[in-house]
Amino acid sequence: MIVQVIAAVFGTIAFSVLFGVPRQYYIYCGLVGGAGWWLYSVLAVYTGCTAAEATFFAACLVVLLSRFLAVFERCPATVFLTTGIFPLVPGAGIYWTAYYLVTDRPAEAADNGFAALKAAFAIVLGIVLVFEVPDRFFKIKKLTK
Repeated sequence: MIVQVIAAVFGTIAFSVLFGVPRQYYIYCGLVGGAGWWLYSVLAVYTGCTAAEATFFAACLVVLLSRFLAVFERCPATVFLTTGIFPLVPGAGIYWTAYYLVTDRPAEAADNGFAALKAAFAIVLGIVLVFEVPDRFFKIKKLTK
């Protein structure tokens, strides 16, 4: 699992370069993506969570970290969110759905397509849920004397 998390970190950094994220945010983006993949892996492997449930909780973590980093770095949360969600996107499920459709295996296509749709919906639901939390919960108050 450590190799997968490291791959998620570097993949997210590469995706940050591709999306034109400013250089000073590369490490933060990578850590957000790695943290999301780590939580997904832990929940999918060591608990009874389904892939969609693990994706939902990992997406919530990615959005939470993105919002905290946005306040900390004074930049939009989408800088970290767009790249950090990358490891959770069900690309392989979409690929296999198309493959099974082309090779005339509709049952497998339906199974993979529905699993990919559930994962995509879990990502959207996690993003919407955490973005509904008011901004004041993400701001750190300074101690005054």
